[in-house]
Amino acid sequence: MMNLMHWRLLVAVADHGSITAAAECVGMTQSAASQAMASMESALGAQLFIREPRKTLPTALGLSVVGHARVMLGALQAIRSSVDESRPLLRGSIRIASFPTVLATFLTPLLQRFAQMYPGIEVTTLEVTDSEVHTLLEAHLIDLGVVLNPKPERNTTVLGRDDWVAVLPINHPIARRAADACVSFEELIEQPFVLATGGCTANARSLATAAGLTLCDIRVEVREWNSAYSLVREGVGVTLVPEMALPAQRKGLRVMPLAVPLHREFALVGAQDRPPSAAVTALLKVLAI
Repeated sequence: MMNLMHWRLLVAVADHGSITAAAECVGMTQSAASQAMASMESALGAQLFIREPRKTLPTALGLSVVGHARVMLGALQAIRSSVDESRPLLRGSIRIASFPTVLATFLTPLLQRFAQMYPGIEVTTLEVTDSEVHTLLEAHLIDLGVVLNPKPERNTTVLGRDDWVAVLPINHPIARRAADACVSFEELIEQPFVLATGGCTANARSLATAAGLTLCDIRVEVREWNSAYSLVREGVGVTLVPEMALPAQRKGLRVMPLAVPLHREFALVGAQDRPPSAAVTALLKVLAI
């Protein structure tokens, strides 16, 4: 039965013209090499070399077999080179900071797939606000951070986007409109308002400012989305939230799209003053699939 050593020996004999020299090259004794050559010719049912007193020369068939053996050994070396080049990606660590909704909805399933592909890379996630992400990136305390509405910049991988939607008490006059009705952003922010931030700088107030408008009557400001929904149910006011943050239980609430859609985009961003590590590059490639 032929194995890899046999094929290496075959090529070495052709290169050196001597079984003795070939045996030394591949780490075999002269007798073992002679037996291996005889075994190969017997298995193939053909003579591959002509043995002369001072020289061992390949036959015409032997030249063809040696050529195929070189291709096979070259392919094996290419496989090993590919594995060697990938080894830096197989081990390492990555620190990612994100606000909770994106972490739970988008990143967690992707990171689970990444862990299956690269079990040697440890990924640590931190739940922070979007403003804290920038601070951590600048201090090099994380490798990647989820940024809202990122500017075009290096090391940016878009994860997704969602729309802002209005949430009103079920008995609010606007909420009584037809099932397919929309509400304008301008009309919404004129109502008594529950300002929900979700711990992010992008919220109804910043959207109003960007549009040259002002929230007229903020009754209460809360960080947690669930707190805002409870206040809206109680009739304290209306609110504006990302669609991704909507509660599963919407009893007592009316969710309405904006007449002119507003959306937010979120992406993974790396530090701008240093290149990504091999582990980070591997993760970004997986996310891009």
